[in-house]
Amino acid sequence: MNKKCLVLLLIIQSAFCVLAQKAPQAKVEQGTVEGMVLKSGIQNYRGIPFAEPPVGELRWKAPQPAKKWSGVRKAVEFGSNAMQKPVFGDMSFRAPSMNEDCLYLNVWTPAKKSTDKLPVLVYFYGGGFIAGDGSENRYDGESLAEKGIVTVTLNYRLGIFGFFSHPELTKESPNHASGNYGLLDQNAALLWVQKNIAAFGGDPNKITIAGESAGSISVSAQMVSPLSSRLIAGAIGQSGAMINPTLAAVPLADAERNGVAFAEKINVTELSKLRSIPAEQLLEEASKPGAFITRATLDGYFLTMDPIQAYQGGYHSQIPLLVGWTSAEIPYQAFMQGQYPNPENYKKRVQETYKDWAAEILKKYSGKNEREVIESATALGSDGFIVYSTWKWAELHKSYTKKPVYTYVFSRQRPSLKSELGNMKEGLAGGLSKDENKKEETKMPEGVKGANHASDIEYALGNLASNTSYEWSADDYKTSAAMEDYFANFIKTGNPNGKNLPEWLPCEYSNALNIMEINVTSKAGPEQNRERYLLLDNYFTTKK
Repeated sequence: MNKKCLVLLLIIQSAFCVLAQKAPQAKVEQGTVEGMVLKSGIQNYRGIPFAEPPVGELRWKAPQPAKKWSGVRKAVEFGSNAMQKPVFGDMSFRAPSMNEDCLYLNVWTPAKKSTDKLPVLVYFYGGGFIAGDGSENRYDGESLAEKGIVTVTLNYRLGIFGFFSHPELTKESPNHASGNYGLLDQNAALLWVQKNIAAFGGDPNKITIAGESAGSISVSAQMVSPLSSRLIAGAIGQSGAMINPTLAAVPLADAERNGVAFAEKINVTELSKLRSIPAEQLLEEASKPGAFITRATLDGYFLTMDPIQAYQGGYHSQIPLLVGWTSAEIPYQAFMQGQYPNPENYKKRVQETYKDWAAEILKKYSGKNEREVIESATALGSDGFIVYSTWKWAELHKSYTKKPVYTYVFSRQRPSLKSELGNMKEGLAGGLSKDENKKEETKMPEGVKGANHASDIEYALGNLASNTSYEWSADDYKTSAAMEDYFANFIKTGNPNGKNLPEWLPCEYSNALNIMEINVTSKAGPEQNRERYLLLDNYFTTKK
């Protein structure tokens, strides 16, 4: 090759590199956004407004459509996270700040052109409706995008900002409803995605929604809301449904009374003055013990009836559902409330919690010796916390739809924390905290091995490497690869099965659930604890 040809080749290669690195743009309803190309080749757009900032007069109003802009809007930074306290140790945000102006979403897309019509995932974060953010590393959409899925995360209002109900708010609302603003934010994001996702190469008719904990509870709520139920083609729930006792919605009248009580506590009863309280001050007041309880509301607009009634009446999304929980959602200490796990203490705790039902509960969750107490307290605490409601959701869906239902238990226990973290331990429901146990006179015995609450997120979304607290092994990455493939297949086809994966059969209408245990070696089989859940079903449906 002569010198002139070599120079020409270098110029051409340089031109191709410049073109390859050119920032991608997408034309949405409000204007043009410009994102960035990640090293993997995935295009990423961050901080796109899907609604007007819910501030000033828009505080405690349904989200309003985002205004149009002129020119090109840069979309390379995450939007601010919603107002919240740092209550969970496992949350780490990439958002630049916290602000009441928080209604933004993020898109990861592998599409080469806007006509690709790729399947779409919209993921809702967890955090008990009081914390969380769409910028968290564990929700990052790059890995799923590499599998051909346009992935979206979003922010929604939390706590007092997202779930405050009041008679004056109900009166001023054109829908005669108040509360549920956080859930309405999710609905607004879904509507935005349906209208605009084609600009990113996504198929607006192939939207799957997913989430973990409060995010999973949100999925179950969106499926029974008349505003959202027809917007989605599939749903994934990881630990949680809006079914008693797991953050069940309360009647509007009760929510209004709670709102009035809060306003009286802070001695600000006029709605205009409540709206003018600085966001930081309002958050501080609402975060005081017993000041405000965050719950969804049966408002007659977003939620027209209790989710169980909605399922039984057929008023829910007729779509494929993939749903499950972790094998040890919370440790025995959570149920025992610090008491030593001996049979006497365990029996007392069961009697305090379940009263007239205690004898029946002890038959299914027996505790005749220390080891049995540890296992039963873990199971009973986890079931009462979130497993039962998730199981009930799967039961309802398989009973009142002809669409397939796939259920799982995730059992891979996280590896050890890295040694450089020193005196740190895992919290009762995820997160890290200082290990004060070393100072206790009585050392508590080791708990049940298994996967705790929220530990499945990084595995399912392919984001293990982003969590640098743990010594991940080849087996962890193998487990993650299988779980992410199951999820990706389901998002694409409504069926999690695929090449080199153990077969996962859907649940049958009249039988016990078929459950896939997801671990290093995943395997499917009939559910083992149905009698437990049927007992809790009788208890929780009797005790509203």
